Amino acid sequence: MGAPSRDLGGAKEEKTIRMTTQPVEKLISRLAIPTIISMLVTSFYNLADTFFVRHLEQDSMVAAVGVVLPLMNIIQAIGFYHGHGSGNFISRAFGRKDFDKAEKMAATGFFSAVILGLLLMTLGLVFRGGFARILGAKTEATLGYAKDYMLYILLATPFMMGSIVMNNQLRMQGNAFFSMLGLASGAVLNLFLDPILIFKAGDAIGLGSLRMSFGAGMGVAGAALATGVSQVFSFCILLIGLSRSDNVKIRLRNFTPTMYYFKGIFKGGLPSLARQGVGSIATASLNHAIGLYLADPLLIDAAQAAMTGVNRIMMVMYSSLIGFGQGFQPVCGFNYGAKRFDRVLKAFWFCVKVAVVVLLCLSCLGFVFARPIANLVAGASREALDIAVFTLRVQLVAFPLAAWVVLCNMMLQNIGITGKATLLALARQGLAFIPLVLLLPGLFRLLGLEPLLGIELVQALADLVAFLIAIPIGRSEIRKLERLRSIENSVM
Repeated sequence: MGAPSRDLGGAKEEKTIRMTTQPVEKLISRLAIPTIISMLVTSFYNLADTFFVRHLEQDSMVAAVGVVLPLMNIIQAIGFYHGHGSGNFISRAFGRKDFDKAEKMAATGFFSAVILGLLLMTLGLVFRGGFARILGAKTEATLGYAKDYMLYILLATPFMMGSIVMNNQLRMQGNAFFSMLGLASGAVLNLFLDPILIFKAGDAIGLGSLRMSFGAGMGVAGAALATGVSQVFSFCILLIGLSRSDNVKIRLRNFTPTMYYFKGIFKGGLPSLARQGVGSIATASLNHAIGLYLADPLLIDAAQAAMTGVNRIMMVMYSSLIGFGQGFQPVCGFNYGAKRFDRVLKAFWFCVKVAVVVLLCLSCLGFVFARPIANLVAGASREALDIAVFTLRVQLVAFPLAAWVVLCNMMLQNIGITGKATLLALARQGLAFIPLVLLLPGLFRLLGLEPLLGIELVQALADLVAFLIAIPIGRSEIRKLERLRSIENSVM
């Protein structure tokens, strides 16, 4: 029985050596490819819900998907808090070769998230109507569809949180392939189930003359059920992935709910909790601002449907950046734990340069083809499409600035600079977007301009503010790493 344990320990040490000696460009590229695919696949199947619902030809249905988006953000916030918190701890523990603590953290992060998922599911099911109103349902039609969509999302909540934790633990151990496999398999299933559950026999699904020969006809609720089933499937695949190879295993006997491990999760996961949690508040604030400043119920549904579509499109765009950054994170965590500060800096600057170039290219393409892209998901009416096209183009102008903000945030989170990482995580949606979306439309009205214009411009302005906040924070921490690198070089 002792030999396998030594073999496993040897495999872990071998991984640590590989992560701290191989060229960082090679490591990041190898790790980033599956994480980019994972993020793109995840964002595409989120986009698929909106695409298929949009072809039911009702703005209120697309708006309902947008109303439930803050709930999805809350689920992701709790999942990423435990996943990033435990994953960052595990990667640094690997760098120090402290494998016992890594195993206890893996179990503690996972089971804590699942328990909270069960609690949120119960509360949400009991207070579903109230939740929908708080999240921004403004018309009776949107409220009804939002409650339908929310039901199956809530039932899948514990599995969604568990999947997020396992995905990040796998990724932070440098095993991005299993992470990609778990997410991609669920995404493929979701894409397969969406039309079957949403449409009924004879319905057109927006692809030329193609019509469904069979289907459950559940409408917007079918999109949520497809998502829920796919999340359960991903959960099972990721659980299998964690049981393989040199990964830290999740075992109930290792669940250690002590202050030491909760503090570790807090330090590594607070920025993610702040970013996703504030994202939930920001989306709800957008929904409420639309209801506050626009009077016509049809225009409210059109604006909410347009913003839902644009959010989904930008989520796909951002997923490429997030996936690339996730390839950087284990390299950063392992090398920081091993005090290879030169490699941390080299990896960071490599990622910044590549990300800026890629985001510029994506922004140019998206700007040129904004109308056909928006037409896929941005509601059913002409008003919704016009709002979406203008908003998408404005956001794409500021999009390349996200490269610096996101990569600085990821680096600070990985090396344990919790306060500044959390500040950066809050900057875009919390410090900038929420105040702007609640105040800017009113200011535009006072100036004799359309309040809707203020709503359309707010995200791009928030991205600019976040970039200005991130510049001094990122530079100060880079200078500290440069000093640490000099000290280590002088000691060696």
